[in-house]
Amino acid sequence: MARPKCCRRVAGEPPCQIFKPAGVPASALDHVVLSMDEFEAIRLADLDGLYHDKAAERMKVSRQTFGRIIEAARHKVAEALVKGFALRIEGGEIEMAEKRTFKCLKCQHTWDEPFGTGRPAQCPACKDAAICRADGQCGRRKPAGACPRGRR
Repeated sequence: MARPKCCRRVAGEPPCQIFKPAGVPASALDHVVLSMDEFEAIRLADLDGLYHDKAAERMKVSRQTFGRIIEAARHKVAEALVKGFALRIEGGEIEMAEKRTFKCLKCQHTWDEPFGTGRPAQCPACKDAAICRADGQCGRRKPAGACPRGRR
């Protein structure tokens, strides 16, 4: 009997759940299903450029497990590209990473960022650099509510 899979930590949902070749209806295509943990592995290794040990740490899996996940994910993506299949992203034994909420001091836009991704450089809405944690935790060494710009 196979050992049950443990939950893998992912930073968030993909921006869309399906990719397909242009000009062909999705109903006419075969599909390859990429699980959420495989999607996260591709994001960490190929987009963010993390080494497997650091990416495995973020996903809360062993280095060897991460290697198997990324190998399966890359095979599925290659198959979809080469054979012209649609690629669906869904499912998997996952848990969402905890989030931090940021607020722009200029436009008041709020958004979430997962822990472990670093402090964002600018607001995604207005691109201004005047941002602060919405919970008042602007810096690690500052007391709660102490915003470096003197605002809340």
